[in-house]
Amino acid sequence: MARHLTLVPAAGLTQADVRAALDGDRPLAVLPAGPPAAVETARAVLRAEDPLEDGADLVVVTSGSTGTGRGVLLPADAVRASASATLDRLGGPGSWLLTLPVSAIAGLQVLCRSEVAGRAAVVLDRGEDLAAAVARMPAGDRRYTALVPTQLVRFLDAEPDALRSFDAVLVGGAATDPALLARARAADVRVVTTYGMTETAGGCVYDGTPLEGVRVRVPDGGVELAGPVLATGYRLDPEGTSAAFGAGWFRTRDAGELDDDGRLTVLGRLDDVVISGGVNVAPAAVEAVLREHPGVTDAVVVGRPDPEWGQRVVAAVVPAGDRAPDLGELRRWVGDRLGAPAAPRQLHVLAAVPTLHTGKPDRRAVAARIPEV
Repeated sequence: MARHLTLVPAAGLTQADVRAALDGDRPLAVLPAGPPAAVETARAVLRAEDPLEDGADLVVVTSGSTGTGRGVLLPADAVRASASATLDRLGGPGSWLLTLPVSAIAGLQVLCRSEVAGRAAVVLDRGEDLAAAVARMPAGDRRYTALVPTQLVRFLDAEPDALRSFDAVLVGGAATDPALLARARAADVRVVTTYGMTETAGGCVYDGTPLEGVRVRVPDGGVELAGPVLATGYRLDPEGTSAAFGAGWFRTRDAGELDDDGRLTVLGRLDDVVISGGVNVAPAAVEAVLREHPGVTDAVVVGRPDPEWGQRVVAAVVPAGDRAPDLGELRRWVGDRLGAPAAPRQLHVLAAVPTLHTGKPDRRAVAARIPEV
């Protein structure tokens, strides 16, 4: 008998819905909160009217950071394997605070880990102080949460004591600047960096070290992942599935390197690299340096066609005060730290960085706002 997806709006999702999916009783997909167009886009990807592929119990729509989102087919066993390996790495079951959208894998996994741990997740309510939410978590239990970097910055600024109350604060969803990690650790916040994606049921490499059962290789500089956490493919997309999955491995579009101890360093997206004057420039590295400038709160770097350089590095920045740094100042700042090819050749000022429903920067939206020169 054919199985079909149950579509649940993010605002109406319960842990019981997650339990039913993990038990194989009711396949689940979560519709994002947000404008109607985003919801309809997710519906079009999920196509609930069509039978569900064999072996899938949850379908999660990717953020679409490099294009239209895809529906990732996740077996319950993969989600449970990820949740169990995470709990083992962090020191055992505990209570989780949910701060992220449940339509994205990072938020959904908080509910899944809570279910595997036999706990009820505590939800950070809109406008609620972090300390108030922490006070609602069971006393005497281990405490965990997962954040994106922008949340970590905000809580470090406003409520560092509340952050220190967690036994682990997972940080992922976007590249985390070394300076931010250093600041958090200097404040005695137990941050753990995570690397993974929807296709790996969430984070599968913590602080550079793969979770139990996860394997990593970097042929030709591209990161590939294997293990019990893998999805089976993409919803109603056999060509996309065969292009990304094969022989038990998932081919990410990330550049990385492994050291002699098997620790992974992710260098950025292979397709985000800006080639300017024949030199490869990693946007994440330039963004990290820009955020260290006292006049910059946030930054996104993209490449634009350039008749002389092939591509030029463009910096879109959110000023820290009323006055944005000028292009010459930022060029010197970046060039002194990363070399002249990485220095931006065009500057665009933003009031805020637009984000996808996952909390990641929306690079396509940023690029669309940058005028041609």
